[in-house]
Amino acid sequence: MIERELSNEVALVQDDGSLNFNAVGWARRPLVDTVGIGSTSSGGIASRLKWKQHRWGRNKRWEYWNIMTPTHILAVVVSSLDYAAVNEVWIFDRNTEQVWTESVTTLPSRGVQLPARLGAGPIRVTTKGLDIEITHEPSGANASTDSAGANYAGTITIRAKINNASFEIQVDRAVNHDCLAVVVPWNEHTYQYTVKDVALPARGTLIVDGIKHELPEGESWAILDHGRGRWPYDVRWNWGAGSGVSAGRTIGIQVGGQWTRGTGSTENGVLVDGHLHKISEELTWSHGLPDDWRSPWTIVGGGFEATFTPFYDKVTRTNLGLLAGSTDQCFGTWSGDLVTASSERISFEGIEGFAEEVHNRW
Repeated sequence: MIERELSNEVALVQDDGSLNFNAVGWARRPLVDTVGIGSTSSGGIASRLKWKQHRWGRNKRWEYWNIMTPTHILAVVVSSLDYAAVNEVWIFDRNTEQVWTESVTTLPSRGVQLPARLGAGPIRVTTKGLDIEITHEPSGANASTDSAGANYAGTITIRAKINNASFEIQVDRAVNHDCLAVVVPWNEHTYQYTVKDVALPARGTLIVDGIKHELPEGESWAILDHGRGRWPYDVRWNWGAGSGVSAGRTIGIQVGGQWTRGTGSTENGVLVDGHLHKISEELTWSHGLPDDWRSPWTIVGGGFEATFTPFYDKVTRTNLGLLAGSTDQCFGTWSGDLVTASSERISFEGIEGFAEEVHNRW
C-alpha cells in the first residue's frame, strides 16, 4: 500500500462540509486545518438546513495526553462529541495501584474550548470537580510566527486539578521532532484527522493527597492524541504507543488497527531519535482470551514485530443509551524489532506505554 506524504498545509473540510480529498495522506508535521468540524455544535443542535453540511452528531473533537513516569501515570481528556462532552483527569500510582480520578460527561456538549488547529490556542474545560488547561508556548524561530504553524515546536503546559490531586506538566517539543499526522477517509462525509505525537520529554510536579512528586527528567515521557473528524456511529479500534530509551536511542512507538482497515491510510510508525519511520501496511494484533487483557499482546506487520506485556488494565465502560463505549487500556512494556525501508534493523526493549482495544457507539 502506498500512502501519500503531505508537505503543504491543507484544509480538511470543503465549503459544503465534505472531505477535502487533497488532505488525505500523512505528514511529519500537523499540516491539516480542521476548521468546520463541530462549528455549529457548541451547545445546540444545528438547524435542519445545515445538518447535511455540519453533520451534527458525527463531529468528534478531542485532546488526550498521557504522561508516564517511573512512579505514576497521568492522563487528561478534553473532548466534544456534539451531544456530549466527556472530560477526565486520571492519576495512577504504579507502586500501590491507587487511582485518583474525576470523569465528567456533560449532555449536550458545552463549556469546552478546543481550537481547530493544533497549537492555535488554549484548550480548556472547567466543570464540577474538574479543571484542565493546556497551553502552547512556541520557542526559537517559531516564537515570532504563527504558533499553529507546521513546526509546532516549543513547550506545552498541561495543568489539571481534581479533588485531592493536581499536576502541572511541561512537555518539550523540539523543532526537528516528527509526529504522525494522518487523515483517514471512510467516505466523503465521515473522516478523521489524527495527530499522534510520542517520545516527548516531560517534566513538572504532581501533588496527590498533599504529597508533592517531581517528575524525573529523562525518565518521564508524554504522548499526545489530537483528533478532529466526523465518525461513523459504531466503530472499533486498537491503539498502541510507547516512549523511552533503548540501546542509547530514543524510541517512540505509534501503532493502530481495525478502524483504518480498507481506507488506504494507517496510523503506524516508529520514531527513532525524533525521526519517523512510517509503516503503511495494516498490522495484525493478537492477545490472549477476549477477557484476558493482561496476557502478552503481539503486533506484527510492515517490518514491525513487537510484544507488549501489560501490568495494568484501565477499564472504562459507558452506557448512556445513545452514547456507549467499552475500553480496555493496558499499560506495560514494549519489546521487538523494526526493519526500516533501508533494511536497517532497529531493536528495542523496555519501552513503556500502553495498548488498548475500544468499541464505541457514539
